[in-house]
Amino acid sequence: MSLPLAGRTVLVTRPAHQTAALAQAVQAAGGEAFAFPALAIEGVAMNQLTLPLERLASADIVIFVSPNAAQFGMAAIQASGMLPAMVQIFAVGSGTARALAAHGVDAVITPDGQDSEALLALPQLQDVAGKRVMIVRGVGGRPLLAETLTHRGAQVHFMECYRRMRPQVDATQLLVRWQAGGIDAVTVTSAETLDNLAALLGDAGRPLLLRTPLFAPHEKIAEAARNFGMAQVVVTPGGDAGLVEGMVNWFRNNS
Repeated sequence: MSLPLAGRTVLVTRPAHQTAALAQAVQAAGGEAFAFPALAIEGVAMNQLTLPLERLASADIVIFVSPNAAQFGMAAIQASGMLPAMVQIFAVGSGTARALAAHGVDAVITPDGQDSEALLALPQLQDVAGKRVMIVRGVGGRPLLAETLTHRGAQVHFMECYRRMRPQVDATQLLVRWQAGGIDAVTVTSAETLDNLAALLGDAGRPLLLRTPLFAPHEKIAEAARNFGMAQVVVTPGGDAGLVEGMVNWFRNNS
C-alpha cells in the first residue's frame, strides 16, 4: 500500500530555518518537499530592545504571537536576564508554545485555536484592566491584540524582536521544475509569504501558481489567496501536521 502523498511534490515556502519539520512531515507521508523559502526572518539588534526589556521586568502578562517571536524574543530576554517570576505567559498557537518550551519556558497558556482571536477569547484575558501587557512580535504585526487588550483596560507595550523580509533568491530552478509539471501543491503560512512568492516567480510563474492547489492553515491566508486569483485554496488544520493532513485529504478526494 503506497503512502498518501506518494508521487506528489509539495512546495514548502517557510523561512529557511523553519523548513525542515514540514519537509520531513511531507516525506513521511510519501511526498517530496521542494524547499523555496519565500520569507526571510532577521532578528532586531539588542540595542533596539533596551526599552522593551526594561518594561518587561514589570509586566503582568507576556504574549508571544509566533514561533519566531518565541525564538528571537527569548534569545533577547535570556541574553539580558530572565522572564519575571510571577508573569503570566501566553502563546498564540501550539507551535509557539513548543518554541517557548525549547527555551525552557513552561506553564504557557495556549488557546485551542491558532490565532489572536482564539487567544483573546481565553477567560484569563477578559479582565485585564490595569494589567501591564508585553506583546512579543515582529515589526509591524497585526494590531488586533493590542487594540482589544487596550480597550479592555490593559497597558500594552511591544517587544518587536524580528522583522520579515523578502529573500533575495533565484526562482529559475523552481520555474523549470514547475513548468515540467513537477509541483503538485503549494503551502503558505502567511499572506506575506504568498505575496513574496508571487513576486519572486514573476510573470512567468504566475499562471503556474494560480492553477496549483494552495494549502494554508488559516482562513485569512486563504482569503488572500482567493483574492489573488488562486483556483484551488484549501484551509487546513494548524501546524505542520495540519498542513499535511489537509493535503492528504484533498489529494485522496481529487485524484
